[in-house]
Amino acid sequence: MKKNKKIGILGLGKSGVAAANLAVKLGYKVFASDSGKKRVIKDLNAKVAREFGGHSDKILDSDIIIKSPGIHGDIDVLKKARSEKIKILSDLEFSLDNSKYKKIIAITGTNGKTTTTDLTGKIIKAAFKDSIVTGNIGFPLSDKALQTSKNTVITMELSSYQLEDTPKFRPDISVLLNITPDHLEHHKTMLNYIRAKENVFINQSPKNFAIINYDDKICRRIAPKTKAKKIFFGKAPLKNGIFYSGGDIVIRIDKEIKIHPKVNIPGMHNVENILAATAAAYCAGVRPKTIEKVISSYKGVEHRIEFVRTVNGADYYNDSKSTNVDSTRVALEAFEKNILLIMGGLDKGAPYTPLKKLIKDRVKAIYLIGEASPKIKKDLPDANYINCGDMQAAVRRIRSDAVCGDVVLLSPACASFDQFKNFEDRGRKFKKLVRAL
Repeated sequence: MKKNKKIGILGLGKSGVAAANLAVKLGYKVFASDSGKKRVIKDLNAKVAREFGGHSDKILDSDIIIKSPGIHGDIDVLKKARSEKIKILSDLEFSLDNSKYKKIIAITGTNGKTTTTDLTGKIIKAAFKDSIVTGNIGFPLSDKALQTSKNTVITMELSSYQLEDTPKFRPDISVLLNITPDHLEHHKTMLNYIRAKENVFINQSPKNFAIINYDDKICRRIAPKTKAKKIFFGKAPLKNGIFYSGGDIVIRIDKEIKIHPKVNIPGMHNVENILAATAAAYCAGVRPKTIEKVISSYKGVEHRIEFVRTVNGADYYNDSKSTNVDSTRVALEAFEKNILLIMGGLDKGAPYTPLKKLIKDRVKAIYLIGEASPKIKKDLPDANYINCGDMQAAVRRIRSDAVCGDVVLLSPACASFDQFKNFEDRGRKFKKLVRAL
């Protein structure tokens, strides 16, 4: 790309701000357009011209428009941009164009992305000094693009939003964890959502690796679409692949290797995450002993079935990262019974009915918060509900209801934006309330 061209930034979320700052450093003239209210953005370079409250035609005075993930591709200003032949890039594509790297590991899936990416990144860091973890976790790649080198190993967590906007993406190692209904309010259909996820491996060559969950029917069905060398992982023995057996992780690729790490994070879903991270690291050239050592010291990530504290014999867990129904299903499966469940938030379009049996068998009561409460009650009519409205009321009521042996679980099955900045904000406020009990 030539310097002194004009770049338009569509959306000033975290990735949009990072892309705008990178563009300024590269010598571009930058104009940013955001649909939200006018606000001070401390991290945004002062050279970036900006508008708030909607997208005017000013952004069309650009040679390139960088679209933030989550913005619909069919909004009017983008339709006009296409008609005027303005090049539209995702922030991911823009950052990769301006990065150097030895290898890219790209991780996606409906659930487990953050844990798998975090663990993979830690294993990679133990083997390669020059490595970063980026994408949906930590910081946008644009923040570090100019600090990368030809020896950098990049581990990325990627959402369906990022992948749908980057159809030419080709990582060295892709990881597809699972696919269940999510973000249907954005993608409109399940087919569109699946197609977005496919972009993680659709352009890979036979020289690349695709790590795929054998136990997930959709993942297994779409696996033939990639030309990469397929490495399956699963909880049951596989002829070729990586699987869990009697506490061992068995790596059966070319030859058979067993490692026996200590697993510190609860739930069989985390076994799957560990298997995926093991596969990605092994394909990146990390020694099995190093993989075993890092897994054995790994304690998990914030907001994903994160133990907070015990109050009068009841254990409190923060699972604010559960922003969809399937993620809450996974959290409920991690505990056998006596669950006091805080649920609700901003609805994402998927039904809550798949939780019926788990709630009947394991949940003593649901403490409802947020806008989705009426739909949750409609989809799960037989549950025991306590209408709380907000987090503070829910924690206060649970404090009086919980007894020794109960599990208090914040696992909302919804987005957070009706009452919180994001799921991190929701989880941290929950923890603050619990620690104040």
